[in-house]
Amino acid sequence: MSEPSNTQHRTTKPTIPPASQSFWTSFIQTFKDVFGDKGVLLMLIIAPIIYGFFYPWPYSSEIVNHVPVGIIDQDNSNLSRTIIRYASASPYLDTKQLINEQAAKEALWSDQIAGYMIIPAGLEQQVLSGEQAHVSVLGNGGYFILNKNLQLGFSKAVGTVSAGIKVKKSIAKGAYAPTAAQNTQAVPLQIMPLYNQTEGYGAYVVPAVSVIILQQTLLMATAMLIGTWYEQRRHAASIRGWLGRIGALSSLSFIVGCFYYGWAFELHHYPRGQNLLGTLLFLALFCPTVATLGCVLGLWFRQRERSMQILIFVSLPIFFLSGYPWPAEQLPQVLQVVRWIFPTTPAINTSVQLNQMGASISQVTIGFYALAGLWLFYFILLLFLRERIPQKRAVFSAQKNSA
Repeated sequence: MSEPSNTQHRTTKPTIPPASQSFWTSFIQTFKDVFGDKGVLLMLIIAPIIYGFFYPWPYSSEIVNHVPVGIIDQDNSNLSRTIIRYASASPYLDTKQLINEQAAKEALWSDQIAGYMIIPAGLEQQVLSGEQAHVSVLGNGGYFILNKNLQLGFSKAVGTVSAGIKVKKSIAKGAYAPTAAQNTQAVPLQIMPLYNQTEGYGAYVVPAVSVIILQQTLLMATAMLIGTWYEQRRHAASIRGWLGRIGALSSLSFIVGCFYYGWAFELHHYPRGQNLLGTLLFLALFCPTVATLGCVLGLWFRQRERSMQILIFVSLPIFFLSGYPWPAEQLPQVLQVVRWIFPTTPAINTSVQLNQMGASISQVTIGFYALAGLWLFYFILLLFLRERIPQKRAVFSAQKNSA
């Protein structure tokens, strides 16, 4: 009976660290542990840097041009050939004529084309007689960018031809040519995109997803590190000790964030609002908020691997709930409340407004207040879990695992 007692004594005595740690002692020790743990180092620093290089790469062309489309000419008239000629000249489209609609559907199903236009029989006769005429454009709605471009290309081609016909009719009735050309559009429409002048998909999605990348890599790295400390019975610390840990993890993530905002976005020529001070203040608040949440999750999971197993699957739902890819007002009422427990909900819009749109700090104060409130909420949870998971419980868990 005495032998297990001796074993227990030898196991527990040297492994219980003091709970009273200074800020800087904990700060420096956390740095050492991060750089001594290859998994945490990979997740916290190396992975987001690799994402910064390779994630924007597929969107480097920004604008999708020369979308493959089909045209079915059932009219075979001068008007239909003119429409085809204008569509073929569009930079948005790469046209080819097809025999019938069945051939177009088969080409669409096999991904040879993204959509097709049908020019019905008798189109020219209807136009000349003043009857209502139309052409049909059918696209694959599963690829909304391709579908948007083919609709835009076909609408511009048909609109240009229609305007030309209207001008000719007005001139035939005795109108002056410049006046007839102006009358084709009674109220001219001028579209000027702001903040994303190229209307590129990469400039839209990458700055927002970068915030998700920074959050998830920091969350997983922090939870992994806390889980490791828990398994090694080193998780207990004073309040100053926890602040030192949060400060160390936040500073590393802050440096990675500066890499994104200071170099990666500039490399890919994304629109920049040039609010450098606002962006730095955002990172200085966002990184500690996420690191504190990571500490909470690490104490909750209590296992190194569990953080990876859970957090790796929640990135897409969190991005969807942020209100960036889909209007938050259109979400169910419950999700409109739940979404505010994640840092990315205020962070994504605040980041885009500061870095891409050039908003002032006073214009995004709500986002800053929300992040500060979340940090306070997470830190209170951390203190609660710190009291509920005493060091002796970890010792008992380690004894049970070793047995």
